[in-house]
Amino acid sequence: MALARRLLRLRPHHGTLPLPSPSLPRLLPSRTYISDMRRSAFIDRLLRSVRSEISFLDNSAPPPSPLPPAPFAVEDRPGEQWARLRRVVHAAEGGEEEVRVDATLVDGALPPSRSGADTGGPPRLHISVKVEVSKVARPGVALIFECSAWPDEMEVRRVFPVRRGGPSPVQQYVGRQFSELDEEMQSAVRDYLEQRGVNDELAAFLHAYMENKEHNELIRWLKNVELHVKH
Repeated sequence: MALARRLLRLRPHHGTLPLPSPSLPRLLPSRTYISDMRRSAFIDRLLRSVRSEISFLDNSAPPPSPLPPAPFAVEDRPGEQWARLRRVVHAAEGGEEEVRVDATLVDGALPPSRSGADTGGPPRLHISVKVEVSKVARPGVALIFECSAWPDEMEVRRVFPVRRGGPSPVQQYVGRQFSELDEEMQSAVRDYLEQRGVNDELAAFLHAYMENKEHNELIRWLKNVELHVKH
């Protein structure tokens, strides 16, 4: 009897002993949190790069944009890769003409020598130019001159008439290359354009103007990138 009582005292009382507390798991950052941190770092890096480039361009601005040869007026076309010049001419043949010059940003380059040999100097930068001459009394017809503006020369490449306001031919015949025309006709065409202010002076102006426009357009583009990334 005494042995039985001792055994009862030694038996563990499971119902009254406290249960062992489970160990808490180690908390790890979620994948979403890590992804957000990386994305934020990438955005900060991009913004720093963009702002550094804007600061550099602000401190290395080209000379102010020159005034166009009188009496041309400039339509800058902000955010686009071209600009337009307009003027009205009192033609020697009688009546008024509108001269419209559309010019691109620099869109090509050649070696400094006209022969094509690289002499080690800066390349000759190229601007595509389209000149449209129309009579105010006959706005439905125009004469088109496709030109190349070099830093020191306006070069004519092709001449052809067009009709405005109606259906355009799918493949209009535009004549021969200007260099293939008779020399006397080439000289007459150059004189015709010279009288309307389309000459070497205009070519030099376009290069100075487009250098400034390229600079401003790049800053505008960088600021648009910055605005998009920030928001």
